[in-house]
Amino acid sequence: MTPQQPLIPLRPVADIPPAPASASGIVPQSSDTTLQDTHGRRFSYLRLSVTDVCNFRCNYCLPDGYQCSDTPEPLSLDEIATLAQTFAALGTRKIRITGGEPSLRKDLPEIIRILKNTAGIEQVALTTNGYRLSKQIDDWVAAGLDQLNVSIDSLDPQQFQAITGHDKLQEILSGIERARELGLTRIKVNAVLLKTFNESGLSQFLNWLKTTPVTLRFIELMQTGDNAEFFAAQHVRGEDIKQQLLQDGWQPQLRGSHDGPAQEFYHPDFSGQIGLIMPYSQDFCKSCNRLRISAQGKLHLCLFGEEGHELRPLLHHASADIQQHIRTLLGQKKESHYLQAGRTGAISHFAMIGG
Repeated sequence: MTPQQPLIPLRPVADIPPAPASASGIVPQSSDTTLQDTHGRRFSYLRLSVTDVCNFRCNYCLPDGYQCSDTPEPLSLDEIATLAQTFAALGTRKIRITGGEPSLRKDLPEIIRILKNTAGIEQVALTTNGYRLSKQIDDWVAAGLDQLNVSIDSLDPQQFQAITGHDKLQEILSGIERARELGLTRIKVNAVLLKTFNESGLSQFLNWLKTTPVTLRFIELMQTGDNAEFFAAQHVRGEDIKQQLLQDGWQPQLRGSHDGPAQEFYHPDFSGQIGLIMPYSQDFCKSCNRLRISAQGKLHLCLFGEEGHELRPLLHHASADIQQHIRTLLGQKKESHYLQAGRTGAISHFAMIGG
């Protein structure tokens, strides 16, 4: 295999000029007006949950499966459109659709289309467990999807089933191949590091990356309100994986302007890249550039914040009122998630607000 040249470091997306007003009258602004908190961090990236329902039973998130609740209906298409226009006007340039499992919504292609057609939004991404990937990826790409993230916690079919509760690995891998055939080049695979399940599978993942041009992102297990015992037994330090990669010749990749918090690495002998999300690392929160909206329309300033802030009742108000309210709320964003101090906030599992 001929070694490929090191990847060209990503460059920040150039500022775009103000766009014409949309039908709602909301005008996307230049990045000079991008949301900024009191700690100097700028927020151009929104994670939008469209459902908190999930059909997997991942042992680190929903080991007992999704429990039905009496929460309000998830955001409607009109509400999603208004939120997208509002955040675009505040400098948001990337929106990631999350869940739960977003493909459980039959109108997911329309959601993608709405976001893609929102003036000012440059990237529309989707995070999925892959359950319906092979059957629906054509529709998602046709609707305008730019980036795909798929959760695969093990490349061993038996371990995959043990972690997720589903024997779907080969079908999900086929869906990724179909996404590549359709020309989707920005594909990431997420794997949560778990000591007794997949820590020993690192070599299997590395062999896969030799010929597979995706970015594999190892996510350090995070403690939530209901997994303290599981966390203590399964937590693997991302820093240990990082040091191993550096010793093996992997090199740091420059972070893009709308990228998440992953530290990414490339190797000239590998087609794929590796990213590490290490929330317990020093200064992790200094690079924060994302906000979160729950499926019920609450703004979460941090994944591990104490509460969500209601936006849904304001979605029928004047756009300037919503924007000012969001700016005011952002003033409450704390400097850190304080995970390193053992604080988990109000979150009990990641399906609540999309991780």
